[in-house]
Amino acid sequence: MNRIYLDHAATSPMHPDVFESMKPYYESVFGNPSSIHHFGREARRALDEAREYIAKSIGASFEEVVFTSGGTEADNMAIIGYALANENKGKHMITTKVEHHGVLHTFEFLEKQGFEVTYVDPDESGRVSADAIKECLTEDTILVSCMYGNNEVGTVQPIKEIGAILTDHQAAFHTDAVQAFGLETIDVKELKVDFLAVSAHKINGPKGIGFLYVKKGKNLTPLLHGGEQERKRRAGTENVAAAVGFRKAVEIATMEQEKRKNTYDAYRKRILEIFHEEDIQYTYNGSSSYYLPHILNVSFPGLNVESILTNLDLDGVAVSSGSACTAGSIDPSHVLTAMFDDISRSHSAIRYSFGYGLTMDQVEEGARRTANVIKRLIK
Repeated sequence: MNRIYLDHAATSPMHPDVFESMKPYYESVFGNPSSIHHFGREARRALDEAREYIAKSIGASFEEVVFTSGGTEADNMAIIGYALANENKGKHMITTKVEHHGVLHTFEFLEKQGFEVTYVDPDESGRVSADAIKECLTEDTILVSCMYGNNEVGTVQPIKEIGAILTDHQAAFHTDAVQAFGLETIDVKELKVDFLAVSAHKINGPKGIGFLYVKKGKNLTPLLHGGEQERKRRAGTENVAAAVGFRKAVEIATMEQEKRKNTYDAYRKRILEIFHEEDIQYTYNGSSSYYLPHILNVSFPGLNVESILTNLDLDGVAVSSGSACTAGSIDPSHVLTAMFDDISRSHSAIRYSFGYGLTMDQVEEGARRTANVIKRLIK
């Protein structure tokens, strides 16, 4: 059986050029970048070049990029770090109900520390209103967090509009751009964001590395304590090989951005065409106007997501519910629950996501296998 991977939003395969770029930094350029000798200086040069390239890709400066272990740490660093460093200015923060758990659970932690958090509702497309954010602002609001593009339904948020609203307010602005980076053109100055989180393994880079953009002048309380790495913002010996691989992944993603967007749009369209051809009933979840092209979320009325996922896996198709799996049971998606009053939409929702190495033939075969599974389960 030819297995088909349609879960690139969960993680993506490493690009072979990324792997090749990293190998020397495991084999010969292995020095600690904090060491002053030749071996350390070689590693430091590679780390600095990676940081400089990645910073330029989002319109930032060299010192504004902090390497982390991934998107979750970057989100935690921004949200907890800024809250603790600025609680003297206020203890109110704003986020949305459709954020990744790396953000939502971080705010829940801060609520237990005495902070107040307002959670903004989305509309049925999964999009929040910039005006709704504005209405929630108070004199004590110190941070607003809104993701760039949703990891479950792909809806893109009005980040630029929110940034403009916050220009004359004390609140800092954080966005989780993990799913959007590499597909959307991002300029942190234009967006007026203060913090932006990214992870390498979503764009065919290595797992275990990400970065946080920290606007110059924004102070954070460090979460890790030890050495003076990352300008005293994150202690610990830097992962030079991963940083080099991250840089290469960004280079490839930037070069292929428009091609990938067009390809993924074609995949989305073809899957839905096949569902129509096979007379499969489904409902589309997300925005038809503001969306990330590599994510497609649909519900199959009357069916159970666990049965769909299990049968698709048996038929060699890897997809996701986008929901949390705990102790063998799949909880209703918090994203779809926030979007719809009808909870059944969440209980039957499947996320298809596309990326490097996928072909139209595989996408079509995955859609047809899905149709066969749906027909079998309906009987």
